[in-house]
Amino acid sequence: RGPRIRVVVIGVSTGGPEALGQLLPLLPRTFQVPVVVVIHLPGLFTSSLVSSLQQRCPLQVQEAADGRPLMPGTIIVASGGKHLQVRRGAHRELVMRTPALPPRNGCCPSVDVLFESAARYCPAATLAVLLTGMGSDGVDGMRAIQASGGHTLAQDEVSSVVWGMPGRAVQAGVADEVVPLRKMSARILDLVSKS
Repeated sequence: RGPRIRVVVIGVSTGGPEALGQLLPLLPRTFQVPVVVVIHLPGLFTSSLVSSLQQRCPLQVQEAADGRPLMPGTIIVASGGKHLQVRRGAHRELVMRTPALPPRNGCCPSVDVLFESAARYCPAATLAVLLTGMGSDGVDGMRAIQASGGHTLAQDEVSSVVWGMPGRAVQAGVADEVVPLRKMSARILDLVSKS
């Protein structure tokens, strides 16, 4: 048994709403680890995505809010146009931060910004999942999480709409496992239950 997983971070871009719609509803109400999602979407679309996921997911789905604690059994989705980080609060609890930083990899929110914060503030206790998407956002963050002792999963090519982001992570050697989308939720549950 490794260190307990305390947060699951997910990055996704092209094909993201469909991928999240397949993965997140399979996480049961008993799942007691916060899930934090960065998806490359314009701001106007974030609230509709959150609403759609909430109707389908047993877990509570919320849009990110600066300073709010990360609660077990919740799914947090970054707002379009705002970066999202995981940090430690005054009592060492995990909280959300939405810093005013410039775009990273041409993206805001950026997967790398989220993943690197998780590696820093929750080392060896983060499970990172990089799903379908164009470009390379998330690769540096996967590297940081892997280096900190966390675990990294990348979606496989066959099930990806675009195997850019996860493919780059695999090519860079920063994906501990390559998993089909239809098996991703089960693998997340397995890793969390064994931690």
